[in-house]
Amino acid sequence: MTKIKFGTVVEDVITREEFPLTKAKKILNKEIVAVLGYGVQGPGQSLNLKDNGIKVIVGQRKNSPSFEKAKKDGWIPGKTLFDLEEAAQKATIIMYLLSDAGQKAFWPSLIPLLTRGKTLYFSHGFGITYRKLTGIIPPYDIDVILIAPKGSGLSVRRNFLDGSGINASFAVYQDYSGKAQEKVMALGMAVGSGFLFPTTFEKEVFSDLTGERGVLVGALTGIMEAQYETLRLHGHTPSEAFNETVEELTQSLIKLVAEKGMDWMYANISSTAQRGALDWKGVFKKAVLPVFTKLYKRVADGTEAKIVLTKNSKKDYRAKLDQELKIMHDSEMWQAGSQVRKLRPENWKR
Repeated sequence: MTKIKFGTVVEDVITREEFPLTKAKKILNKEIVAVLGYGVQGPGQSLNLKDNGIKVIVGQRKNSPSFEKAKKDGWIPGKTLFDLEEAAQKATIIMYLLSDAGQKAFWPSLIPLLTRGKTLYFSHGFGITYRKLTGIIPPYDIDVILIAPKGSGLSVRRNFLDGSGINASFAVYQDYSGKAQEKVMALGMAVGSGFLFPTTFEKEVFSDLTGERGVLVGALTGIMEAQYETLRLHGHTPSEAFNETVEELTQSLIKLVAEKGMDWMYANISSTAQRGALDWKGVFKKAVLPVFTKLYKRVADGTEAKIVLTKNSKKDYRAKLDQELKIMHDSEMWQAGSQVRKLRPENWKR
């Protein structure tokens, strides 16, 4: 492991240099990996494994949209694409990438197929951490591991194809074979990680649910809507309000943050912007810190998990989700965004 110092804290991380793909392939040489689920993480991770020379098959319910998507991606029914149960039976490593609600529903069918010596792989600590709610309690005689890419499944694939990789956390929940640690690192590199950092199943899901509801998606969406509506209320055009709220962030400023950090971004904006940002960041932090405190408590005590399982297990879940997303899609802010994106130089007609 490589030791990285973060202020006064020292962490161990795994890089591609010390754990190259050649080493990963040697460890996984005799394994058959079954990726169960072809929704968010399934496509990216399975295709990356395949491109890296790992023996991989996909399990997905037949006659489902995801089964058809898998076929379009090159998985062949009866050869590399099977029903969930058949794929799990054939595999030595089972990557359990169904949705959290889907994992709970399929668990009774999966248990008989988790025979001694197999490895159960997660990309989210949800099912294990909230096992009192999900019923997911693995048998004692298998390895249970986690690789959690820090990005969407689409990013996992895109970053793999451009060679950059995506950072991921890893954890071992149960080491029956005595080789779970090397196996999880090998799989982490084989699915296309840039580097790996250690966590636990509990810490992964607590940070993940907080992040998704907070800065990464929920808070970001709410803050954007609030600023856009304020600007529109004071007579700014949709184009101006969207550019100042979303376009400048995504096309300019966040790229500077990604390049060298928040201080680098601050150093490369106007002195007026610097002063205003420094004066107001504390105001925003004070306003939202109680919200994050409440959010983390609800994640840790299982409240958010109960909501996820209850709502996402309903038969009309997808229809209701589509309705909620349509409201967002049809809002003025995101309709403005659709028009603004068309005006980006790369989309000009030549």
